[in-house]
Amino acid sequence: MSSGERNSAMSIRDRILDAAVTLLRDRGQAGATTKEIARVAGCSEGSLYTYFTGKETLLVAVIAERLPPFVPLLKALLERAGEDTVADHLLEVTSIAVRFYVELMPLAATVLATPDLNESVRRQGFGPHLGNEALATYLKIEQRLGRIHPEVSVEAAAALLLGACQQRAMYGQFSGRAPDPADDARFVKDLVVTLVLGLRPS
Repeated sequence: MSSGERNSAMSIRDRILDAAVTLLRDRGQAGATTKEIARVAGCSEGSLYTYFTGKETLLVAVIAERLPPFVPLLKALLERAGEDTVADHLLEVTSIAVRFYVELMPLAATVLATPDLNESVRRQGFGPHLGNEALATYLKIEQRLGRIHPEVSVEAAAALLLGACQQRAMYGQFSGRAPDPADDARFVKDLVVTLVLGLRPS
């Protein structure tokens, strides 16, 4: 395959992923058929099966490649423990988490409603527990450094912060609330300030 052909192939794959995201967000699982995804992507349904064995593997690829890089951010944060402030780090995490869960919500509904897809997602190492575990690990490091109160449960702190972000995304989905970056920024700041007050070591 020549360089031009490889670029063309990648372009088609990217269009398929983008089309799947759009249809899942706008029409849900029922409207995101492989035929409709291919139509929106501007390719044949057969082309879709060139890159994905089926809708299941396509949706797993969407989760892995089209959501904000939330879990990688949390893992990278482990190396920055002890730098800046805990509040600075949590502001960064929460800002990404709000966007991540808003994008994830339509996909999560599809995964939960489809047992085979749910199992496939688990087999490939995806799931909501990853974010909680990574954030709790970061907080545990900060706790050992004396920057978080020793009696605080870091698992509960991670659940409180990420659970609030998930609830906000779910509320927005149900209420039809349009994204509001200024309001999201206020929410992020208020949430982190409230949590950090309880995490302080003294």
